[in-house]
Amino acid sequence: MTDFEPIYQSYLLRLWVVNETGEPVTRISLHNIGNGRWQTFANLEAMCAFLAEQLPNRPHNPPKQKEGK
Repeated sequence: MTDFEPIYQSYLLRLWVVNETGEPVTRISLHNIGNGRWQTFANLEAMCAFLAEQLPNRPHNPPKQKEGK
């Protein structure tokens, strides 16, 4: 069995919509509370990809679903 050091990261997520050239555009930013860095994203997919990269390579244990769902 492989031992892993626990990691903990805390982010403040900000989502807002601006009107650019007559079209609503979603803006997304994450603020890493631990190191103070800000990261901005063009879309939710990019934000999720960034967060996935922050996790160390370790087995993923998805939450168990109740039977019948």
